[in-house]
Amino acid sequence: MKKLFYLLVVFIVLGLSQSCKKESTSEDTSLGGAQSPMGVVGTTISSAGYAISGISGLSGSVVSLKGGISSYACSGTITNSAIKNLLSNNSAFTISGDNVSASGFKFKQTLEGIESYIGSGEGTIVKYASNVGDTYSVGSTGRTRTVVSKSTTDDYNYSGLLIKVMKIEEPTPGLKSIGISKITYWANHKFGLVGVQYDLTDGTSLYLPIYSSTTNS
Repeated sequence: MKKLFYLLVVFIVLGLSQSCKKESTSEDTSLGGAQSPMGVVGTTISSAGYAISGISGLSGSVVSLKGGISSYACSGTITNSAIKNLLSNNSAFTISGDNVSASGFKFKQTLEGIESYIGSGEGTIVKYASNVGDTYSVGSTGRTRTVVSKSTTDDYNYSGLLIKVMKIEEPTPGLKSIGISKITYWANHKFGLVGVQYDLTDGTSLYLPIYSSTTNS
């Protein structure tokens, strides 16, 4: 359980973006399409410029692209002792004081969507061809990610710019032991994954915006 949480924290800094296509298949977990610019080496990712729940300075970059799969390195400042304690138990992370870094987290990014290649979170995160009600399996966990809404107007505030988004929800009953009850993703056809939110079992939530140095035209 804890391993997935470590990976989710890293995923916060990985603003992965794709473009839309006009086809849809419910329960479709296969991801095809041409390579997205968001997955090329040198693309950088960041989150909010201010501290959120003891997390700040989050950034990442694509360090390799092989066989259509991008590998990321990331770093940030974490003053939240609970999160640092969790991360300290995973060898993928290097912690020096409040500075945390990690590498080797992999995602496939095409013009159709985003697919995770990390642990028990493997599988499609979003396909832009999907319609409301479509679902994606999450590895062999038995969980699913479900498209719950798709904007028809520019209604999502993205750093002062109103954009259309898809909203994907992933209930996480298996993660309640570490305090996570649901994960929500927001994505846009040009800017890609623009936000991730963790709903916690204590009734609070953690939302982090995601920004990329490149966009899809």
